[in-house]
Amino acid sequence: MLRITELRLPLDHAQDALRPAIMARLGLKAGTELKDFTVFKRSYDARKKSAIVLIYTVDCELADPAAQARLLDAFQGDPHIRPTPDTSYHFVGHAPADGSAARTPRPLIVGFGPCGLFAALILAQMGLRPIVLERGKEVRQRTKDTWGLWRQSELNPESNVQFGEGGAGTFSDGKLWSQISDPRHLTRKVLTEFVKAGAPEEILFVSKPHIGTFRLVSMIEKMRAQIEALGGEIRFQQRVTGVEIEDGHVRGVTLASGEQLRADHVVLALGHSARDTFQMLHERGVYMEAKPFSIGYRIEHPQGVIDRARFGPNAGNEILGAADYKLVHHARNGRSVYSFCMCPGGTVVAATSEPERVVTNGMSQYSRNERNANAGIVVGISPQDYRQDGLSEGPVNPLDGMAFQRIWESRAYELGGGAYMAPGQLVGDFIKGQRSTALGDVMPSYKPGVLMTDLAQKGLGSLPDYALAAIREALPAFEKQIKGFSMPDAVLTGVETRTSSPLRITRGRDYQSLNVKGLYPAGEGAGYAGGIMSAGVDGIEVAEALGASILGVKAPGIKDLA
Repeated sequence: MLRITELRLPLDHAQDALRPAIMARLGLKAGTELKDFTVFKRSYDARKKSAIVLIYTVDCELADPAAQARLLDAFQGDPHIRPTPDTSYHFVGHAPADGSAARTPRPLIVGFGPCGLFAALILAQMGLRPIVLERGKEVRQRTKDTWGLWRQSELNPESNVQFGEGGAGTFSDGKLWSQISDPRHLTRKVLTEFVKAGAPEEILFVSKPHIGTFRLVSMIEKMRAQIEALGGEIRFQQRVTGVEIEDGHVRGVTLASGEQLRADHVVLALGHSARDTFQMLHERGVYMEAKPFSIGYRIEHPQGVIDRARFGPNAGNEILGAADYKLVHHARNGRSVYSFCMCPGGTVVAATSEPERVVTNGMSQYSRNERNANAGIVVGISPQDYRQDGLSEGPVNPLDGMAFQRIWESRAYELGGGAYMAPGQLVGDFIKGQRSTALGDVMPSYKPGVLMTDLAQKGLGSLPDYALAAIREALPAFEKQIKGFSMPDAVLTGVETRTSSPLRITRGRDYQSLNVKGLYPAGEGAGYAGGIMSAGVDGIEVAEALGASILGVKAPGIKDLA
């Protein structure tokens, strides 16, 4: 087949406009048979708001293979017309039919978020019968527990936005795009499996696909069933409290119940909030490092403000949907401030996993039809910013980032008045440095509720002074890109501390821990992903490396280590 990229059509083009556009681009004469075509990707160019353009990538096939070959020759050198690449997924291998793989300890996966989900799926598709250990509950019961915090201020530390089947991504916008390098088209594998589990087929071609929480719930259940049908096993409410290491090789894990499971291959797909597990691994000597992450607030505007700023007269167009944004500002104090996890038409949610701490995050449903847009406005910090020993040089304790997060999460709980209320402030008041006493036109969506205050009050600020100064400078700067962004009635809700893992469980090119063989740090908690898509891809690559080790074959994602 032929792939055409950068095929541009007006936003309001006729439904049947693609076929003649393809023929014109290929120089085909009327009557020449274009056998078939499919849309591989559709994005848009909204730089000129009054004339937004849709941009297509299409795969097309001519009835005459010889004519197709001649076209490829004729367009040789044209970067926008080339053979369609193979985006299908190719397995590393499969367990032999003689049952020899069943005589070795089954691989374990700790965590059942996006990374653990895809690691388990790939290992199950290889015939290696993985066992998944998830500290939280199955997704529907977990959803009830999460609503218990949002509606009744009742936190279950083992079943919440962070812990349980589906991971933190279940209560998010369900974004399915990433900027990772993907030469093997593994993102396509992730999308294809999601469609098989019930996601809308449009996620295969829209430029920024998303699913939303309610659809993710049923999809995850179907994928769990597929893993189990292939011989895998998922065990819920199984918190890992120890790893058994002998002569530098993992030999199993210990559960909170006291049960021990033997294993020579363990995937750590923990998620970024498994603080007790991080501490246990550190005490057991598993190599890890402190890493940068970001902290800040959630900001809410009326979605219509963002739509009009981004799309002008085309705001509300069904194809464009609810508008998003991506913003960056480099502040005078050297800090970078940027928008994070923007959720069009969504809500701000309580995302803590520890008692008497407040953490915010954003979530959208598939429809994205809530009244507000929200995003994290966060400031990048380095390990030197959060080191706890007071020194100015030398290595930082990998656990110091967790301690730093806890300081500001506890402060937010105090500023919110308890009961998991969040502290909030109007943008206009925050910029002026004055306390907010009442809401304006923008109603915050965070549940259990928001207590209006001064997020930067002296001696009890909700973030470090350098972060407050950088955000205060960035908000008016963002106004130049998104009209209405610094509107006085927009609401800041604190705090956003878990943008990514505060540490990295470092691994080598073979995906194994630097000092414990058979231990495979993976996904967001290990510091190797950020979001559903990148975590899913990392789970696939780790599973391939692990499976190849068991089967004695070479994994495609591992370069020659000689």
